[in-house]
Amino acid sequence: MAHEMRSVRLFAGAAFFLLLDIVAGIQPAHAWGCKGHQTVALIAERHLTPEARQLVEKLLEENPVDPLVKRYCGSAIHDLLADGSTWPDDVRNERKNGPWHYIDIPRGAPRHPLEEYCGAQGCVTKAIAEQWAVLKDSHAEPRKRAEALRYVVHFVADLHMPLHASNNNDLGGNCVPVHYLRRRPRQTHDSFSPNLHAIWDTAILERDMEGADPAEFADYLEQSFSSELKQWQKAGIHIEDWTWESHDLAESVVYGELKPQVPVEPPVSVNSCADDNHIGERLFQMQLTACQVYQDAAAAVVEKRLAQAGVRLAMILNDAAGSAVVAN
Repeated sequence: MAHEMRSVRLFAGAAFFLLLDIVAGIQPAHAWGCKGHQTVALIAERHLTPEARQLVEKLLEENPVDPLVKRYCGSAIHDLLADGSTWPDDVRNERKNGPWHYIDIPRGAPRHPLEEYCGAQGCVTKAIAEQWAVLKDSHAEPRKRAEALRYVVHFVADLHMPLHASNNNDLGGNCVPVHYLRRRPRQTHDSFSPNLHAIWDTAILERDMEGADPAEFADYLEQSFSSELKQWQKAGIHIEDWTWESHDLAESVVYGELKPQVPVEPPVSVNSCADDNHIGERLFQMQLTACQVYQDAAAAVVEKRLAQAGVRLAMILNDAAGSAVVAN
């Protein structure tokens, strides 16, 4: 009986995780996941000017998220800015603005102006500029400014995720199956889990967090990078530079640390992992591995990018608040 019960449990457990893999395979990837975005927002709050803090609190308190919106990350976090940081992922399908979350710069692309890599439906750098302008406009409708604030918080974090500024005909890494630590990749139709984008979204970060909540992790990152914070602030706001930082990290670490090496694909239009001569299946056959050495290298990048995103986000919000005060 015990053996039979154990077999039932194993089967149920396997079926459950297979279902999770299938669901994960068909859902759009969300950079940094819930905890990452919330951590960035919490770091930013520590560096806001009094004017920026007042603007943030007023906009978010007086213009709450529509209670009918299904919140993917739930409502466990009670900080308004951290809670709002994940809202753009909740509405991306309804508003059909998925391309706002990334910019597809092909691997090996020359450092040309970012407009050359921004698609017809927009991209993250263009979205930041547009929403930042709305946030600055003290005459804009308050609800629109509150939404712009949530967008800016989210998109600045997205921009600091390396795979949101790089592409190899693989949908930002979604078509790159990886054997991640103990997890072997599974294929479901033309989707793969785990895949490179998914582990960078959540798995690497959450393993590195070791059970910490976003507030605890924000404390840890503030302490870890305390000697670099002023340097990042002194450098000022340079969205194009931040974008190329992410792109370069995708090349050197995200793809560069995988074993075996993933070849650079000549850029073509891709809508699924079946395109580009079945790129997903071709990479599946390569048996790509992200072991503990990869986890350690990736976690170091994730920590720094989250800390940078938080500090740089604060600079943008401080600028927006200063501009709004001047406009009044």
